[in-house]
Amino acid sequence: MIDWAVSSHSETLEIAEGDGVRRLTLWRPTSLNAFDEKLQRDFLGAVTAAANDDTVRCVLITGRGRAFSAGADLALDDVGPEVRLAPRTERELTRFYNPIVRGLREMRKPVVAAVNGPAVGVGCAVAVACDHVVGARSSSFTLAFSRVGLTLDGGASLLVGARVGFGRASRMALLAERVDAHTAFSWGLIDAVVDDAVLADHAESVARKLAAGPTEAYAATKHSLNAALLHRLEDAFEVEVAGQTALVDGPGFRTAITRFSTGAKG
Repeated sequence: MIDWAVSSHSETLEIAEGDGVRRLTLWRPTSLNAFDEKLQRDFLGAVTAAANDDTVRCVLITGRGRAFSAGADLALDDVGPEVRLAPRTERELTRFYNPIVRGLREMRKPVVAAVNGPAVGVGCAVAVACDHVVGARSSSFTLAFSRVGLTLDGGASLLVGARVGFGRASRMALLAERVDAHTAFSWGLIDAVVDDAVLADHAESVARKLAAGPTEAYAATKHSLNAALLHRLEDAFEVEVAGQTALVDGPGFRTAITRFSTGAKG
């Protein structure tokens, strides 16, 4: 397997190198790797740096601990009921989440996701934006937005639909059902399912093989697939931002986030 050398480590992200592969590990395990502003910023910077580094021939993304990512960090204790959340939401989507997903799709090298647990909300969008998605048997995928009175973001409306089709995407989005690894694989949402104990080794093997392969051919292939199947991604971003910013100051989300915060404290 890959002999990793850690090149950077912070309270949100670890970056390691080996055999032409750069591994990005989301590193907020006590928060189930939920995206706060620092992780948003650090992860976007790492994706951009990997895309622009010719020594990196493949990128591997995973999460620390028992989750891949629980999605957006909903800790909003500092926001009173009189404060409008729409500007903050639009900023996060347009400056961080959408550029992250765009960067993964436009990167001229393959990206592998090793999903080690729940991938929820924008965490699910990030996972399925990758070129090859490996799930541990304990992994799961949930578009949980409707549970808190919100709509899809991070390009999930297009990315999930492109992988599983309209009906299943609609079911995931409207019912916010947890999709287990076996079902996700049978639907085509992910590309492989392996035992938890061998997830890292399997994903590293795939990443190492891709890193040793024809990078320019992979880049052209990604470009072709994007053009054929994901050419409306920017439109999806625009519609999602409009929908999310319209809903985030509504009573549905306010009630849900109050309930969430109260539950978290209790």
